[in-house]
Order: sequence, then structure tokens, then C-alpha cells
Amino acid sequence: MTKTQEIVVGDIGGTHARYAIAEIAGGRVVSLSEPVTLLTRDYASLATSWEAFGRLLGRDLPLAAALAVACPVTGEVLKLTNNPWVIRPATLRQELGGEAVTLVNDFGAVGHAVSALGPEHFSHLAGPDRALPSSGVITVIGPGTGLGVAHVLRRDGKAHVIECEGGHIDFAPLDALEDAILARLRPRFTRVSVERIVSGPGLLNLYEALAAIEGRPVTVGDDKALWAQAVSGGDQLAAAALQRFCLSLGAVAGDLALAQGASAVVVAGGIVPRIAGLLPGSGFAQRFVAKGRFETMMAGMPIKLITHPQPGLLGAAAACAAEEAAAF
Repeated sequence: MTKTQEIVVGDIGGTHARYAIAEIAGGRVVSLSEPVTLLTRDYASLATSWEAFGRLLGRDLPLAAALAVACPVTGEVLKLTNNPWVIRPATLRQELGGEAVTLVNDFGAVGHAVSALGPEHFSHLAGPDRALPSSGVITVIGPGTGLGVAHVLRRDGKAHVIECEGGHIDFAPLDALEDAILARLRPRFTRVSVERIVSGPGLLNLYEALAAIEGRPVTVGDDKALWAQAVSGGDQLAAAALQRFCLSLGAVAGDLALAQGASAVVVAGGIVPRIAGLLPGSGFAQRFVAKGRFETMMAGMPIKLITHPQPGLLGAAAACAAEEAAAF
């Protein structure tokens, strides 16, 4: 009989730190509890947010953990891309009071979730309406506080998750208006990455650039209010910024699929639930396909939205389960 192990799982991003308790057994995730979501700005470090989770849970935490973190998982010091916390893998077990900690990049974790989830956890966005392929590469992309990217290689019945920092490739304008947007953003950022456009804060960058181009005042300066106005259409300039956001998301998803040799794409990320209903009619699919001599190939790729509510937590648990299974 396969022994079930209880672990703490965390999804540590730029804005939120999410924690839950998972059960793993036989290389798979058996269960995932309801998550606790904390604002990273309210805590000085990963360790203090961990302590807060334990207090809220009202019980001793399991001694094993799996954490998805929004930065490359390499080196002696991990600096989160959009979060001031610093993580030192060598001392992490001591700081958290545990025995074993699995660390995985946050979109690597989403890649593990893509590998573990069945077709019921995906909805069709564009391209042929068929299931994700059982063999080949699946590009995984998702806007949140940053722009996460990974890819999954399925081969011989196994899934290999490859973490990367594709959100930091250069933004490539595709029309005159995007040329003007880039010209407005370059003095501010010097190098304008895709993440400066396709992310939660990226919408404000787009909005302010469009306002400057049109000589209009910035009337919605709060990020939360801007997203609400953009999605509802209550502010026409905010809605135009969101249109550009969706176009750029489609373009970069297509670029990454080409670069990674993908045969399918999964769109995830904290922003996606807000715009899922808007993406099909936004021009996302047209920009995805518009790759010159490769348009026919691009049009043949299924594009899915992941619908599981906590792919980062599930993926962290799946990464730990795979690691445990490989050890035996």
C-alpha cells in the first residue's frame, strides 16, 4: 500500500503568498486543501508569512514543504523578481522549521500542474478544439504580477518541465501605435521587456503611454481601479490599453511557441480569470497566428486556458510528488 505524505505547499509571487496543505502518494497529488492567501507587502520575509499561515491554520505544520517562487531557482540567494523577499535555499529548512523543502520556479510549478491535470481542467481558447497532445512540447505562459513562462516536454509517457524566464525577452512592436508605445516606455525602462507590457502593472504602462500619445490626462492611476475600468469598458482609454495588452499577449505566446517548438499552448496566470471572457474576441488569436510563413502551422495549434483555481499550489505539490517518487 502506498503511503500518503502530508506537505505544506506555497505559491510565492510578487503580490500574494498562497499556502495550503497537500497530500501526495505514489508520485501524484492526492488532495489539496483550501488555500490561505496573504499579501506579501504585509510580511517582512517568507519565514514570517510562513509563521502567519501556521497561526491561521491553528496546528503544527508538516515537516516537508514544496514552494513555487517567482524567480529563477539557481544560486545561493534567490531574489524574487517583483517581491523584496530574499530566499537562501541553504538555510531555508532551518528558517521554516522543517526537514525537507522542494523549490521550483512559479511557472515551472504551473508546468507541473499542466502535466498532472486532466482535460476537464482546461477550456478552449483558440485553434483546433482538441486535447493537449500526449507527445511534444506545450508552451505555458501567464500574466500576473509578472509574465511567467515555462514549457512541458511530453515524451515516451513522461513529462519533463523546463523552467525559463521568457517573460523578459524584448517587447517587439508590430504596428505604428506599438512603435509609439515603445518610444514612450524606453526612456523610463531603457530596455522594455514583454513583461513591461503583458503583466498586471503592464496595463498601467500601456494606459499612461496611450494617454501621453493622445495628449490626455491620466484619470485612473490606481492599478486595481484601472483593471476594473478596462474590463468593464467604463473608461475608453483603459479599454484601449487592455486591447493592446491582449494583442501583445497573443503575439508573445506565438513567438514563444515558435521558439520552443511547441505543438500546443496553455495560458495561465493571475490575470487570466479577469480577461478570459474578453480574449476570444480581442485579436489574441490573430496575433498568435500572424507569423508570416508559419501561419498555417500556428493555426493548427490548440490554445487552452487552465481553469484549475490554484495551479501554482497544485504544481508545487506535483513537483514534490515527482521528486519523492524518483527517490525510490
